Amino acid sequence: MHYLILLFLSINLFSSTLHLATSTNPSRLNPILATDSSSSEIASFLFNGLVKYDKDSSTIIGDLAKEFYYKDNKTLIFKLRKNVSWHDGEKFTAKDVVFTYKVLISPTISSPYSASFRFVKSVEALDDFTIKVKYKKPYFKALETWMMGILPEHILKDENNLMNSSFNINPIGTGAYKLYQLEHSKNIILTAFDDYFEGRAKIDTISFHVIADPMTRFLMLKSSALDVGNMESMQYERQLNEGFFKKFNIYENISRSYTYLGFNLRLDKFKNPKIREALSLAIDRQEMVNILFFNHAKVCTGPFLPGTKAFNEDVKAPTKNIEKAKQLLSEAGYSDENPFTFEIVTSNSSSIRPYAAQILQYQLKKAGVVVKLRVMEWQAFLNMVVFPHKFESVLLGWGLSPTPDPYMFWHSDNDKKGGFNLVGYHNKRINRMIEESQSIIDREKLSKIWKKMFKIITDENPYLFLYIPNSITAINKEIKNVESTPSGIWHNYIKWEK
Repeated sequence: MHYLILLFLSINLFSSTLHLATSTNPSRLNPILATDSSSSEIASFLFNGLVKYDKDSSTIIGDLAKEFYYKDNKTLIFKLRKNVSWHDGEKFTAKDVVFTYKVLISPTISSPYSASFRFVKSVEALDDFTIKVKYKKPYFKALETWMMGILPEHILKDENNLMNSSFNINPIGTGAYKLYQLEHSKNIILTAFDDYFEGRAKIDTISFHVIADPMTRFLMLKSSALDVGNMESMQYERQLNEGFFKKFNIYENISRSYTYLGFNLRLDKFKNPKIREALSLAIDRQEMVNILFFNHAKVCTGPFLPGTKAFNEDVKAPTKNIEKAKQLLSEAGYSDENPFTFEIVTSNSSSIRPYAAQILQYQLKKAGVVVKLRVMEWQAFLNMVVFPHKFESVLLGWGLSPTPDPYMFWHSDNDKKGGFNLVGYHNKRINRMIEESQSIIDREKLSKIWKKMFKIITDENPYLFLYIPNSITAINKEIKNVESTPSGIWHNYIKWEK
């Protein structure tokens, strides 16, 4: 703690500093390889895509592209901004976009984001500031694909192994901030980029304190050592006094993420659908929400989020039925003398999930199921459990975009190294529906297909969909110009002042 205090004091030598916390060391500050939340969050300050969502998440607007249009239903034209520089002073041009595409489709990298480019036929620089993208067929997420951060061709063109490149911890981007210091398990400091094309950010420095322990993060927020911090519901309801609310504004919205218990469907013990149904019927999702969140969350009913065109409101969460669960387990050959046993593995990066695992253990015991628990540090959890698929079940969460892409999570193609189909879900009908949906531009037709997928996936219980937490964020009242919108609070961060 003494180190954190000294670090806090030293960073404040900058004229204005925004103090944030991240729970883990970023693995790679490279937008096409950033798959963990810490890496993705920090990389978002360093890199830009060609386009982005507006503050309401309802419309796609230009980012590195000043304008864009469809020449036909398979051809996109991007007109790039001419006033964009990389952090090292080099000019951003169309060559960087072509290079990024070539990297993403290269067999030498393993990136789940490459799947979004599978329908691209060609990417061509018509001149220094015009890009033509040809698609093999119409693609419903053609524009969203280009929200991916763009890489610098002049730095990486001779890189032989991008997966292990020093660029991943010493990145050069076009973003509003550039990397100043990266000390693993200590601090990551970003400084405002003077030549940012939208104007220099008003806050000079962003300091990410790497703090694995959620309680330490909360205590730092309470002591004003952090300017912005997310809180758990219990902390908000029970652990804050009047003085805190005099210093901080609170912003609360339903999050774009859900937590689930995912079964490793490659294992024989989870291949029987009766087992998965029994486990689903043995748990009480609403009780979990009540205990953990004090009404600051809702039960998750399926793979796509409420408020999107993919959400199927007709699908309800299963009602707890212990007797039915026991019956199904009995039909599968299990009894009190021979109980169904499995392990739940989760991470300590969230203060809630270890408790959620304990609640699941307690609830499943009532149906005669024996659950073992293992809680791990985040990086070890990813590298030793999640990525190599060495688990029986994982308690994890997904953050999703306003336009879902079922291919990434539910198509058999992505049951592979680096893919997001972590549990090994295979369903030929779902594969066909996903493949059919990819070339449908009409959002109403898409909505109908997505809703059918929602029901099929939920009925098969590859996951037990658990809860969608609210996002509760405290922001120091010294930070001015914060504006909460459907997309959250960060859309105008370059205008924040302290």
